[in-house]
Amino acid sequence: MAVFVMPEKSDIPEIKSFLDFLRHEKRYSPHTVLAYSTDLEQFFKYLVENDYPVSPLGEITATYIRSWLAELMENRLTAKSVNRKISTLQSFFRFHVKAGLILVTPMEPVIAPKIAKRLPVFVEENQAAVLFNEASFSDDWEGRTERMILELLYATGMRLSELINIRENQVDMKLLHIKVLGKGNKERIIPIDATMRDSIEVYINRKWEQLDVVDKDFMLVNKKGKKLYPKFVYLVVKKHLALVTTLKKKSPHVLRHTFATHLTNQGANLNAVKELLGHSSLASTQVYTHNTIERLKEVYRKAHPKA
Repeated sequence: MAVFVMPEKSDIPEIKSFLDFLRHEKRYSPHTVLAYSTDLEQFFKYLVENDYPVSPLGEITATYIRSWLAELMENRLTAKSVNRKISTLQSFFRFHVKAGLILVTPMEPVIAPKIAKRLPVFVEENQAAVLFNEASFSDDWEGRTERMILELLYATGMRLSELINIRENQVDMKLLHIKVLGKGNKERIIPIDATMRDSIEVYINRKWEQLDVVDKDFMLVNKKGKKLYPKFVYLVVKKHLALVTTLKKKSPHVLRHTFATHLTNQGANLNAVKELLGHSSLASTQVYTHNTIERLKEVYRKAHPKA
């Protein structure tokens, strides 16, 4: 029996043609293409190491795929990571069915493991009140910028990438809204109140009075007048959240979760929250209702005589 020698990375013709498709036809980012490549290389390596057929592609069956997935789970890979690898294989075999290399995909009988739903981590309303009403920010430019970062994230629920890319002309002072460019270059409008508008106006005016602005289009800049970078924002949020909460995770996304959870707890329409967050599907937004239900259960347990 001929011994199959594992080719160098991405030199397997079937993998190479698929990755070329992702790069040139789907125009996926290098990072995404690398993730697909890594998954496929791991899978083919497993087949070779266990003397399973690799070529022709039609020889690969659902049994070999399940065997690989079982090994991954035995090695304590999370269900989320396993599902990503399943998705990679589904795309890979579907591509080769369309290309005519194989007649059917072996992925049909493969069932993805269920992922346990994790409730979004958020800051309690009383903690948020302390953060903005009682916490002190330095009176220099860094202090003003730090406060603006926190206020915007909590008041709008925007993503970190959206925050650092706000341009001055995206803020409408009269109509009280901010236009942001979200995932997939989708534009959305987020309303703000007059207080937030006034804070932004003061910030912008002082920026032009006090700083030699380098990145002129961007609203938020550091003391050198340059556009903020993600790590700076992350460290600012982590520093200030540590003063009001014991949550393990203290990131800008926690304030996005906090925005959505507080709106939902106060009875906001779920479709409206979906639009404000820029979710493409209502299913992504529905996770915030779980926190509301858990809160109601807690109230019931504490207050009902028979609970």
